Amino acid sequence: PTTVTNVETVAVAPTILRRGPEWFAGFGRKNNAGTKLFCISGHVNNPITVEEEMSIPLRELIDKHCGGIIGGWDNLLGVIPGGSSVPVLPKHICDDVLMDFDALKDVQSGLGTAGVIVMNKQTDIIAAISRLSYFYKHESCGQCT
Repeated sequence: PTTVTNVETVAVAPTILRRGPEWFAGFGRKNNAGTKLFCISGHVNNPITVEEEMSIPLRELIDKHCGGIIGGWDNLLGVIPGGSSVPVLPKHICDDVLMDFDALKDVQSGLGTAGVIVMNKQTDIIAAISRLSYFYKHESCGQCT
């Protein structure tokens, strides 16, 4: 952890101090070590907030913790992997992408807050993006302003 001003970091700090930094760095891959809270919502069978290791494949994250996509993996349209301010990943990228900062940057998206929004083929993607755009007309996380 690099920021000690958020709940996620404060919550894991005692365990890191007890078990040591090598333990924490053993999760994930180089430059993306540790664990992350993933808040998975949308068209999954069981929406959940779960702590999981960095660099877990997106499909494994959804299947393992959410019981999969409503209608099955082939019914997946896309995923917003890091909160509503990051670009949507189409299914063909979701098939193999890792959930970490570098892997998502490589596919022109981002991990952001790790707020994973899953959309199946019943989603009107234009309406969904329009609703998010309307929100950002007045709100901003400050990252891009």
